[in-house]
Amino acid sequence: MKKSIIIFYFLLLYSLVQLISWGTLVVKLQPSRMAMVMGEGSVFLFMLGVGAYFLHKSIKKEDKLREQQQNFLLSVTHELKSPLAAIKLSLQTIVKRDLDKARQTSLLNNSLKDIERLDDLVENMLLATKIENRSYSFPAEEFDLSELVTKITDRLQIHSCGCEQVITPFIEPKIIITGDPFALSSVVNNLVENAVKYSGECAEITVELKMQDGHAFLSVGDKGPGIPDGEKMLIFDKFYRVGQEHTRKAKGTGLGLFIVKEVLQRHDADISVKDNVPQGTIFEITFS
Repeated sequence: MKKSIIIFYFLLLYSLVQLISWGTLVVKLQPSRMAMVMGEGSVFLFMLGVGAYFLHKSIKKEDKLREQQQNFLLSVTHELKSPLAAIKLSLQTIVKRDLDKARQTSLLNNSLKDIERLDDLVENMLLATKIENRSYSFPAEEFDLSELVTKITDRLQIHSCGCEQVITPFIEPKIIITGDPFALSSVVNNLVENAVKYSGECAEITVELKMQDGHAFLSVGDKGPGIPDGEKMLIFDKFYRVGQEHTRKAKGTGLGLFIVKEVLQRHDADISVKDNVPQGTIFEITFS
């Protein structure tokens, strides 16, 4: 890539030098053609400038994408390594030590939680890939959204904090919608997991599901650092993550909200991002 850029700018400089040289020579030999030389030279310079601008823009975009992909690989490595290390330690403890039944059950339950984290990560990557190459069909069926949201909040409640209830659900029962339960479960899972991840230890998270103006309405509110206004729409881009990579504390792949946006678009659902008062972010989804 760098070699191509150097060659392009060398050719650009060479063209400019030749243009000025030949233009000057023509004007000296035939002063009456100065207007023609200036006109054609201006058009040529304009086209060169436009080409250089778009090339520079394309290079910057590709460099940014390459950096995001590298960060993604580092994040995935970390996301895989942490639960695997925890599972390995738990199993080694069970094998090497004479533990009572309660302690063994506790370690096995912790391992199951870490396996669920790995499963969520793999499902996210597979779903993102299928969505991008358009190989996922989004099979629609009628299902109970209330039951799905309750199941996910109950599961993530265990992950959140060992001593307090941090996820506060307000879920109306029997809200039935038509859509893809698997894809929409990924939407709810990603939003609630993000809320847990960015809110800090044992901070309160609200998950509300209700009927509003004849439509199913879901909101997930956290007490995290919030999202700047200029980045509220960028967060749905693939691999995009708020803040600088070297200062960011919360880990992630940058795929979660990309999946959220793509799945909701396929379901004709709207999502908005609002500031939570006094601190945090609220994601609101309205189903059609």
